[in-house]
Amino acid sequence: MKEKQQNILIIGAGLCGSLLALRLGQRGYNVTVYEMRPDLRKVDISAGRSINLAFSDRGNKAMKLVGIEDKVKALCIPMHGRMIHDKKGNTYLSNYSGREYEHINSISRGELNGLLLTEAEKHKNVSIYFNKKCKSVDFEKTTALFQDYKTKDEFVEDADIIIATDGAGSAMRKSYYLGKKFLFSFSQEYLTHGYKELSILPKENGDYKTYKNALHIWPRGSFMLIALPNLDGSFTVTLFLSYDEGEYNFNNLTTEEKVLEFFQKEFPDALALMPNLIDDFFENPTSPLGTVKCSPWHYKGNTLLMGDAAHAIVPFYGQGMNASFEDVVEFDKVLDKNLESWEATFDAYEKTRKKDTDAIADLAIDNFHEMKDHVANPMFQEKRKLEMALEKAFPDQYSSKYSLVTFNEDIGYREAMLKGRAQDKAILNLLTDGIITLDDDLKTTLKKVKQETEAILEDDRIAGLK
Repeated sequence: MKEKQQNILIIGAGLCGSLLALRLGQRGYNVTVYEMRPDLRKVDISAGRSINLAFSDRGNKAMKLVGIEDKVKALCIPMHGRMIHDKKGNTYLSNYSGREYEHINSISRGELNGLLLTEAEKHKNVSIYFNKKCKSVDFEKTTALFQDYKTKDEFVEDADIIIATDGAGSAMRKSYYLGKKFLFSFSQEYLTHGYKELSILPKENGDYKTYKNALHIWPRGSFMLIALPNLDGSFTVTLFLSYDEGEYNFNNLTTEEKVLEFFQKEFPDALALMPNLIDDFFENPTSPLGTVKCSPWHYKGNTLLMGDAAHAIVPFYGQGMNASFEDVVEFDKVLDKNLESWEATFDAYEKTRKKDTDAIADLAIDNFHEMKDHVANPMFQEKRKLEMALEKAFPDQYSSKYSLVTFNEDIGYREAMLKGRAQDKAILNLLTDGIITLDDDLKTTLKKVKQETEAILEDDRIAGLK
């Protein structure tokens, strides 16, 4: 396979595309990458959209694969848990895990993407071109039509295979859909909520205005505010709010007075840290939140969708980037098998991967409701306290759903989802029915939780859910 087809064209030089280019370059393929945006190492292109992200074990698995784990670690700020803020400004820290060494990290999208691009370009067999927009893909001829942003000239590139890592608005996925040459399933579902990026600037001396090592959440039932730390002492703040429902929504927050009234009522402690709120609110865009699922991801042995182009998800599990990085790891495992053709390679990759990306998409929707509402619920808080205690007392015997998804990188998302949901249901049932309490012997509690979890999983198996 490798001797016959060496030239790979990648559409999109974002996080997934730049990592894929680096890995395929390391493997000896001739790789050409076209990116529609300018080179983010030379131009600031964040424009008020997700400038930092949650980086965790599945993403780090990919950094180990390409040998840059230490360089990436230098860009990370550890976040040990969620710092919950109530309306009165009271806070409490809810750790992500009962195991002290387990945490997620805040990382700059731009810094990480820039590092991956620089590492990829160290390989003579990798070429990356910017300001080149893909307009369409002829997946039967394995060619792609591009337009140069500056000259407006159009040109066609061909390759042995084309891999599209061009995000949720993928030009190749659109070509699959419009081409009507094969049975292609596609769904795009939006939440009724959108998001807007805001910021908490650092103190004059460069220090952080609030606790650095946590993901801050202001849960308010039907909406929420979150904040992640940056290396420069600032926080990236994101407001998740309905477009048109509720007393306050994006459609009616149209004046400075209304925005200030909203924040004073719902997030007074955040407002006190954000004298720049009005400028951020009216300068930055309001963007939609959607989930993309599609199949198949590939056409014969010619073309393949990867990352958000194949499975865009909402950001509430902090796994979008990590899932795309894990795509590259899983694809690399299939390449190691040296199958007889690219078609066999793509087919094997999709069969092992799609069930897991569908699962994390569903889990991200679950976590949206958990973060904006459930984290403030006393029963949920009781469940989390119990899970932390179980993880601390029995680190090798118990992992919460969050830990299974986030820190158990050798378990697929689907397996983590099925087991995690069963555990959640088991603990909530047992707590609600008074069969267990926080004061019980933990060893006895663990036994009851495991028994109830197995009973639920068995019911799921019988019902054909597993």
